[in-house]
Amino acid sequence: MSASATISCSPTSPDVQLEGLALIHADDLSKYYADKRNVAAIQHIHADIAEGEITAIIGESGSGKSTLLRLLYGLLEPDGGEVRYRGWKVKGPLEKLIPGHPAMRMVSQHFDDLNTYANVWDNVASRLSNTDLTAKEEKTRNMLDRLSISHLSSQRISDLSGGERQRVAIARALVTDPEVLLMDEPFNQVDAAFRDRLQQDIRKLVDEDGLTVVLVSHDPSEVLAIADALLILREGKVMAAGKPAEIYKNPPNAYAATLLAKSNILSSEGATLLKLNASPGKTAAIHPEWIQAQPDNHGAGVVKAVLFKGFYEELIVEINQISLKIINTQLSGLKAGERVTLQFERFVVF
Repeated sequence: MSASATISCSPTSPDVQLEGLALIHADDLSKYYADKRNVAAIQHIHADIAEGEITAIIGESGSGKSTLLRLLYGLLEPDGGEVRYRGWKVKGPLEKLIPGHPAMRMVSQHFDDLNTYANVWDNVASRLSNTDLTAKEEKTRNMLDRLSISHLSSQRISDLSGGERQRVAIARALVTDPEVLLMDEPFNQVDAAFRDRLQQDIRKLVDEDGLTVVLVSHDPSEVLAIADALLILREGKVMAAGKPAEIYKNPPNAYAATLLAKSNILSSEGATLLKLNASPGKTAAIHPEWIQAQPDNHGAGVVKAVLFKGFYEELIVEINQISLKIINTQLSGLKAGERVTLQFERFVVF
């Protein structure tokens, strides 16, 4: 995925296919709030969604994630730029009576598409035609099996937990064999154990069927384990795009570093005080796990707090009037008030 990829030609009529583009291509995409014409929900976004991958759009609340997802699907009309699917323009509400691209399906965070008074089987089966009832039954059963909800087939949606509803909504979306599944905050109502199993099932669907998934999340920890690509938004602008591991290890800016790793952000003056090489005007980021704290009665650092996190501990250390967060996977036995010497394994300057 590239945050800066553009096409050389100007927007073309919908009946012209442009070649050489990603599966989903957003070109100079902008959308303004209806009641605030001078305030953009997203602005001048260039992005590519690769086929057969899981792309996560992440950012804090209000960053424009859900707006972008709806523009990609064709539910919203862009105020600038365009979206293309396999090179063809995605039509919005002004050009299409029933908005939404036929090759895509969306699962909202509130599961609006579900009939809460019908049972699970009927919610999924109702998406299929009655021209071949045997095939309809077989396809419905297969989809319930793949989403591990066959045992819920006779239960009403209103009686299910949030995580169970999420699986039903996904099964309902996928039973018609779309090429792209769009998901808005899919793990928002799911506990950690249920989330891990759901992520594994989604990953399996992508690997086995070649499904393309685009999902939105405000919490990077929800998606880092399964995403093939990240698109990080802030105030409607792309702050970073690429492979999760690459962005994590080499964040291009303080926002990406803080969002992904709760990184320690230092000015060039602060970096100099810690004897890190940062040019004037530059910013340094040090992920908490990149710092080692060693007990030292003559050390320059002072432990301000020790937070037990289970298999690791989080230290708050003050050094040269700078407060640093440190993740220590080897429980140190350090206590507040003790002095330490710090070692910096690596840092990033931007």
